[in-house]
Amino acid sequence: MSADTRAAPLRALARAPVADDAWRTRVRRGLFPTVPSGIATVVLATGVAWLAWHLLDWAVFKAVFRPDYAACRALEYHAACWGFVAEKYRLILFGRYPYEEQWRPLLATAIVLGLLIASAVPRLWHRGLIIGWVVALALFFALMSGGIFGLAPMESARWGGLPLTVLLTLVAMVASIPIGIALAYGRRSGMPVVSWAATSYIELVRGMPLITVLFTATFVLPVFLPAGVKLDALARVLISMTLFQAAYFAETLRGGLQAIPRGQSEAALALGLSWWQVQRTVVLPQAFVHVIPAFVNSLLATFMDTSLVMVVSMYDLTGALRLALGDPQWRDFFIEGYAFVGAIYFGGCFALSRYSRWLEARLRREHR
Repeated sequence: MSADTRAAPLRALARAPVADDAWRTRVRRGLFPTVPSGIATVVLATGVAWLAWHLLDWAVFKAVFRPDYAACRALEYHAACWGFVAEKYRLILFGRYPYEEQWRPLLATAIVLGLLIASAVPRLWHRGLIIGWVVALALFFALMSGGIFGLAPMESARWGGLPLTVLLTLVAMVASIPIGIALAYGRRSGMPVVSWAATSYIELVRGMPLITVLFTATFVLPVFLPAGVKLDALARVLISMTLFQAAYFAETLRGGLQAIPRGQSEAALALGLSWWQVQRTVVLPQAFVHVIPAFVNSLLATFMDTSLVMVVSMYDLTGALRLALGDPQWRDFFIEGYAFVGAIYFGGCFALSRYSRWLEARLRREHR
């Protein structure tokens, strides 16, 4: 046996206390650097533990999970009644879509979410992904609308719940990207007319709340349409949300464009690249990396702002919950319903937030 082989266990034992001491040092410096900080840590940890115990006791240990109204009433609000969610979850998730046809929105949403997860893998970023999205969206609308493949026709007024929330978020954000790019470049343009027009649009839209835009698109726009031209209510909402988000994305991207040193564009032009090639291969990729946090913030805001479509008689997740609470027998258990919907929103927002941090770090490493 060589000397290195005999010394390996000794080296491993020598390293273990060092790692253990380093872990203890980090904990001590992070949580107990001074006496007041240590007291605050203990008090805060005690409060969190107390709150977590009572929350678990209310939500899990004493809760009723079966759709038994009598058992829920017997709780006298001292514990959660998840029986409301068990009884109404299909109405909350799919809105007014016919009960026997709800497999269609379930499959349509699963297809879109599955491709969304696949799109998060950098290895799959190629042109085939664009074809996949075209096919996925075509299947989504085919399943939801029906009228083909033997599916019963279903008007968009019956769409609701999670499928509507996903559709509004994806279409509004994806369609707003090219419009936002055009507005951002238009505002930076050296042509006064183009710059003035882009700036006016951005400032006008950003000066109005989304609910006003939705009301205008739903109730005012049809008055100005030519005779015989009808635009579906869902289409009007999608267009209004897209144009609204495009104004915000334009300002976000403009900040990213201003962060790119001018010398990079000049160097690329000196190498013989055209202006379009410089923007597509040099400027825009770096600008997008700079604005990932702001873009994800806009995406999360859009995801949550979909609840505003309820005011124009469309029922996303929040609106579908209001439909479920219309049952007078279960109306008193609204806290559990909002907790269920809030968990869905939190899960989506948390996943997007963590992914954006990972993607930003990865792209910055590749850029360096």
